[in-house]
Amino acid sequence: MLTDYQDIPARERIIVALDCGVGRAMDLADILHGHAAWLKIGMTLFYKLGPQVVYDFKSRGYKVFLDLKFHDIPHQVRGAAASATHNGADMLTMHAIGGAAMMQAALEGTREAASDYGIEEPITLGITVLTSMDQEALAASGVERPIADQVLSLGMQAQAAGLSGVVASPMEAAMLREALGPNAAIVTPGVRPAGADAGDQKRIATPAEALAAGASHLVIGRPITQAADPAAAFEAIAAEIGA
Repeated sequence: MLTDYQDIPARERIIVALDCGVGRAMDLADILHGHAAWLKIGMTLFYKLGPQVVYDFKSRGYKVFLDLKFHDIPHQVRGAAASATHNGADMLTMHAIGGAAMMQAALEGTREAASDYGIEEPITLGITVLTSMDQEALAASGVERPIADQVLSLGMQAQAAGLSGVVASPMEAAMLREALGPNAAIVTPGVRPAGADAGDQKRIATPAEALAAGASHLVIGRPITQAADPAAAFEAIAAEIGA
């Protein structure tokens, strides 16, 4: 868990999502060197390159958010979390809807690997409701209660299971901060600078709004990675939230 989310330096609160092709991701890792502290590796990159991509970014000095959203039986998730920890992930995710036993198994895996290899345990996050989903999409999946209620329920379950925190949209960050306290990681995708294209995100906010609501980290992809000058775009966002 975090000591206090407000103590995190501004540029370490921005996680750059490299949800793009391999060549572009490697170029961005070079361009953002000395600017960004965190890079997010999702399924696209990991399924293409495997664990080597984690090693590559770690060797360049980055912290790595390995966002593979584990969701399986506890035995499988325990093994996956152990492997991700051994590979060097500094932050990893699982679907909180997988249940307490699954989340606890993931923690056991991370702790076992960290102990075996003498490394730090990663930040562990429970996915609540994807930011691409709205109320209609949630209802179509069989969950009739309001999104906020579902997010809060899953967030509380993740905390009870011992996870470091949650992933949720900025729209639920204030509610989660009040419920989970100052030491929980609240990582928010769906963050877009004012005027940026929302893309496939439904529940979004600006960086300043997300932080004011209580987010500990902001996941930002296309507004940085598709900018004409990604380093300058990153620095503009860091300056905004630093102020």
